[in-house]
Amino acid sequence: MATMKRWSRVGLVVLALVGAGCGEGAKFVQVTDTGGVVIYPFKGDNHLVSSFRPEAFQLIEKQCAGAYSIVREGEAKSRTRVAAPVQGAEEAIRERRWGIEFRCK
Repeated sequence: MATMKRWSRVGLVVLALVGAGCGEGAKFVQVTDTGGVVIYPFKGDNHLVSSFRPEAFQLIEKQCAGAYSIVREGEAKSRTRVAAPVQGAEEAIRERRWGIEFRCK
């Protein structure tokens, strides 16, 4: 019974960590009166199909009250984090991000 409780706790911790890693969506990394930069995570080779891309454009539209132009976009600096879903078995996870620089009209 004690072993089952321990595995249940381990499972809950793993789920919490996975959820926390996936919870980060589109966000501003720079905001000015005239524009800014928003980034969002993506997987694979195609940033256009990321579920966070529409969220990024919603942030831009809200910041600019609707009217904006894209100055440039491209892959932003990625980060690598180490996850240990099972004790002693670490895994490096590369988190890729796409950046959109915009200017309000």
